[in-house]
Amino acid sequence: MRKETKQSLMVAAIVIVALVIDQAIKLYIATHYTLGESHEVTSWFWLCFVENNGMAFGIEWFDKLALSLFRLLAVGLLGWYAHMLIHKQHAPTGFIATIAFIIAGALGNIIDCVFYGKLFGYAGWFYGRVVDMFYFPLIRNSAGEVLFFRPVFNFADSCITCAVAVILLFYLKEINKTDRPAD
Repeated sequence: MRKETKQSLMVAAIVIVALVIDQAIKLYIATHYTLGESHEVTSWFWLCFVENNGMAFGIEWFDKLALSLFRLLAVGLLGWYAHMLIHKQHAPTGFIATIAFIIAGALGNIIDCVFYGKLFGYAGWFYGRVVDMFYFPLIRNSAGEVLFFRPVFNFADSCITCAVAVILLFYLKEINKTDRPAD
């Protein structure tokens, strides 16, 4: 089997497996918890059900439909970029895998935005909210208020964040290479 074929299959496998995990967790939380409900797993890790109407950390810079359409465009461009990395740039497999995790994470949140409003009956197509559930209140002050880490996030967000961190740590030179024609 050619390297390009193996890398293409790897991208598909990463995207499918990450999407299944992400959606399974989100659907479980959305159907077994009430909005705002939380459960302490350990003192530093909680499962809770919150919905995010905007982007990361609840930021709302755009209209919901514009944000959903932008996410779809971004995933399309990332898919094209992955294809280019595999077939024209012959990038390292690890770098291609990080791009696949970003695609998977973005698709996971897009599914929420596009379908969850209709599925759960609170909004129309493209106006759903992203289900978040992981909460890590790591540092508290003496009054018990969380000082660090307040955001609630999901598996898709983790895929994106971890992949970007790996790119920044190990693959910055690969990003620069994609600006030039392959040798």
